Amino acid sequence: MTNHASRSLAGKAGFGLLALAAASLPSAVAVAQGGGNFTVVESGQSFGNLQSAVDAIGNSKGSIAIAPGRYGQCAVQKGGDISYFASEPGSVIFDGETCEGKAAFVLRGRSAEVSGIIFQNMAVRDFNGAGIRLEKGNLTVAQSWFRDSQQGILTASDPAGRIVIDKSTFSGLGTCEGGGGCAHSIYVGGDYGHLRITRSRFEKGAGGHYVKARARRVDIASSSFDDSKGNKTNYMIDLPGGAQGQISNNWFVQGRSKENYSAFITVAPEGKKVDSTGLMIAGNDARLANGVSRNTTFLANWSSDNVNLGSNRLGRGIQPTERR
Repeated sequence: MTNHASRSLAGKAGFGLLALAAASLPSAVAVAQGGGNFTVVESGQSFGNLQSAVDAIGNSKGSIAIAPGRYGQCAVQKGGDISYFASEPGSVIFDGETCEGKAAFVLRGRSAEVSGIIFQNMAVRDFNGAGIRLEKGNLTVAQSWFRDSQQGILTASDPAGRIVIDKSTFSGLGTCEGGGGCAHSIYVGGDYGHLRITRSRFEKGAGGHYVKARARRVDIASSSFDDSKGNKTNYMIDLPGGAQGQISNNWFVQGRSKENYSAFITVAPEGKKVDSTGLMIAGNDARLANGVSRNTTFLANWSSDNVNLGSNRLGRGIQPTERR
């Protein structure tokens, strides 16, 4: 994968969502009716809570413009195609409230798009509290921030589903407190079709992995994984059953406080489920944080597949790969 190809991949990721938000915003402001902070763009009707706006769209297609503010609210999307966007990117915060003991946004419609929204302080009894719980359908996230929660994004299974994350930040996420295993900054569980992450930042992990993905295809490009202030973290990218795709042009720093520092990236540590032959890992930069001295491995491969490990810039103490 060349630098040019990765830049193209990154540039396309959030284009449709951002264009929709920009095109819809004037209409939402001009025709809002009802005085609420959640406006259905297509009808101009506004509501005092997010769930009412979601229910108004129902199984149809629509967009919800959210006014600036800090909200102790959550919503469940049971159908349709819904775009959620901050009328002023970065000014909308969903703080601490979860639905169904899961997340601020519980999504099981055909598709959802999220843009310009901050999710923080999500915690539930089973230690899987997330900004977004995706149970089915496609998801696009752009210019959003997930912080100080048990998980950022957690999914169920949808083999036909696609997840695209662009220009977003995941900070202070993850925990291994629960009895059912660790929570992670992003955990694509079950069997998802495709995960694509571009131009995003992962930092200050509080346990677990930064990205754990069971998707059959995983593309992660032009993103940063800064573990220098992480605490009891594990891998940067964990592909527990293997995957197709590419991991290219990313920046990795492994910090001091690790629960497991044996590798940066893993393939099939829980047993091979997907043939990883042809998975491309190239153009990345991996280092140990300042003052950290240890021996570790960039790619740990538990499968029998020949992963395509291209040219990567590796700092002191990091061997390129190891079969396990």
